[in-house]
Amino acid sequence: MKLFTKRLPSPVGELRLFASDEALLAVSFPIRHNATRGAPDPDAAEVRRHPILDRAAFELTEYFAGKRQDFETPLRAEGTAFQRAVWKALRDIPFGAVRSYADVARAIGRPKAVRAVGLANGCNPIAIMVPCHRVIGADRSLTGYGGGIPAKRWLLEHEGALLSLPGGVAAKGRLEA
Repeated sequence: MKLFTKRLPSPVGELRLFASDEALLAVSFPIRHNATRGAPDPDAAEVRRHPILDRAAFELTEYFAGKRQDFETPLRAEGTAFQRAVWKALRDIPFGAVRSYADVARAIGRPKAVRAVGLANGCNPIAIMVPCHRVIGADRSLTGYGGGIPAKRWLLEHEGALLSLPGGVAAKGRLEA
């Protein structure tokens, strides 16, 4: 399968998009560009025009401009059945809301798999469009994020999901411990 890549400037740094002819495969943050997990194929052909990459870039640009909350680009993430279940649950988290890892574990019918959900969340190859940034700690902390905590904070603030309060961050939307 031939892979294509395109760079996209964004408020959280330059993103790198990866696609096949059928679907978007990855959205990589700047700090992950050189990491093994950051790109499905470091030798992907960099292109100026590609239907899937152009559509993803357009939708992400609209998202960053505050004009889009949902994505329609065809996506295909490679992973285990468990990872794919977690990533599907992430796509069900509404714009402007957050969930805890325990919430996601319950959503996939595996309430005791909280740590495994965290690992699957961290392996999500399609950042932003599969919104792993919407998962925070049960104590409402901004836990690790592949794009870095500043990017996670920016994305959640952009979506209106965070309210700064004395003593930390409060989350808008449903959050259960």
